[in-house]
Amino acid sequence: MGANIEVKARANDWSGQRARAEELTGASPVLIEQVDTFFAVPAGRLKLRQITPELGELIFYQRPDQPGPKRSDYSVVRTDRPDALRETLAQALGVYGEVKKRRWLFVSEAFAGHTRIHFDEVKGLGQHIELEVILQEGQSPEDGERIAEEFRAALDIREEDLIDCAYLDLLTAHSGGGL
Repeated sequence: MGANIEVKARANDWSGQRARAEELTGASPVLIEQVDTFFAVPAGRLKLRQITPELGELIFYQRPDQPGPKRSDYSVVRTDRPDALRETLAQALGVYGEVKKRRWLFVSEAFAGHTRIHFDEVKGLGQHIELEVILQEGQSPEDGERIAEEFRAALDIREEDLIDCAYLDLLTAHSGGGL
């Protein structure tokens, strides 16, 4: 099982923050269109991320709902048949909800950490930023939190912009409890 330190926030200056991410990484982002289907499970979260008709990832993760840096433990399994897997899981577990987004992905080694910076346009929610500091073998969660805080400062992610839950939770709250 992998682990990372995550930060999720509303973007307060989409173009300015993206420009700072480009400066930090020295590269342009990769655009990824994603549909995440969440399934009803007794613990944690289970989602199937469809990236293309021939590429998907089944992701199980557990993390606390709190603002700011938080540890997420996860497992990922790739599939070349995401539609078939979605139907099977939907029949077996039931669909809890769906999140559609356009994600601009930056990858950085700044601040002595391997970090994925996501600029997400989430259907129904708007523009958000997500940081994932991937913990390497022997790297402490505290070190990952320090790296996440350095990225927060560099990208001007303010305290009041932090989100304490998943996009799906925000969508469910906006829709009155159902998707």
